[in-house]
Amino acid sequence: MAAIEFQTARLRLRQWCDADRAPFAAMNADPRVREFFYPTILPRADSDRMVDVCQAHIEQRGWSFWAVETLATRQFIGFVGLGVPSHALPFLPCVEIGWRLAQAHWGRGYATEAARAALQVGFEQLALDEIVAFTAAPNLRSSAVMAKLGMQPDGRFEHPAVPVGHALREHLLYRLSRERWQALSAQQGQ
Repeated sequence: MAAIEFQTARLRLRQWCDADRAPFAAMNADPRVREFFYPTILPRADSDRMVDVCQAHIEQRGWSFWAVETLATRQFIGFVGLGVPSHALPFLPCVEIGWRLAQAHWGRGYATEAARAALQVGFEQLALDEIVAFTAAPNLRSSAVMAKLGMQPDGRFEHPAVPVGHALREHLLYRLSRERWQALSAQQGQ
């Protein structure tokens, strides 16, 4: 299948390339970027495996978590996209939306801008009925992005990949249906 690539007013979402590996590994070694993930820091080999998986999924099905670069500088700043969770989560099957940006690019609205475009791909091109998002309960920044996207909270769950008793085990689940997304899009277009 042909890789889906697209851009927003300020960003380009594209297939990964080898030049993305070093800055992505640096992101995954940044304790601030990985504050709400378990394990906190990813070794380079694990970071590279994530790139390999994203590349393979984009090659196979046209979509996954895309590499994101700014249009102004063509600089890699992180990823945003759609994925199928690999853990046995209580709300499977589903497609999730997710993002991770280098700390230097926080606070500029990039995650929300790119995620809105990814939602559009998911609902318009892929004809998904629903897209979910989830994050560790203390991650207020990601929860705020989910709310900005129009996603609705749908309870809490314990993430099976996080040890029992760990502060990040409890996660929040958000959902967005295609119908709600269409209604929100129509409101924003007026």
